[in-house]
Amino acid sequence: MNYMFETGFLGTRAPFFMDFVMIMVALLPFLVLIAISFAKVKNYSLHALSQSIIFIVAIIVVGYFEYGVRTGGGFEKFIEGSHTSHSYALYVLIFHIAIAVISLVVWCITLWKARKSSKAGQLPGKNSLNHKQAGQFTFIGIFMTSFTGIWVYVLLFVY
Repeated sequence: MNYMFETGFLGTRAPFFMDFVMIMVALLPFLVLIAISFAKVKNYSLHALSQSIIFIVAIIVVGYFEYGVRTGGGFEKFIEGSHTSHSYALYVLIFHIAIAVISLVVWCITLWKARKSSKAGQLPGKNSLNHKQAGQFTFIGIFMTSFTGIWVYVLLFVY
C-alpha cells in the first residue's frame, strides 16, 4: 500500500490516494445526476441500480480515504507545507465533515426507504413525491460534500 503515499498525479503536494479521492469526489455529483436522469425518463430500475452502485462505490472510496488519512498522519501531517492558516483549514474541514456525514446518512435513509417503498409497490406511486424531495435534499448534500471536499483539498495541497 506504499503507492498510496507516492506523489499524486494532479501536480500538487497531495499523495496519490488524495488525488484519486479528489477525482472521485469531483465526479460524484455528476454521476448522481446521471442516475437521477434515469428516473426522469421513467427507467426506475436503472435509476435504483445506478444509485445503489454509486452509493457502494462512494462508501468504498470513503473507506480508502479514511485508511490513507489515518496511516498517512492525519490532518496535522497534511496541513504541513500549506500556506493556509491552520485554524481556517480546520474549520473548513469540520464543516466538510459535518456536511459529508449528514449527507451520507440522508443518502442511506433515502435508498433504504426507496427500496422498502418499491417492494411495497408504493414507488413509483404513493411515495414518489416524498422520494423526490428526499432525493433533492440528498443531491444538495452530495453537491455540498463535493464542493467542500474540493475546498479542503485546495487548502491543504494547492495553497
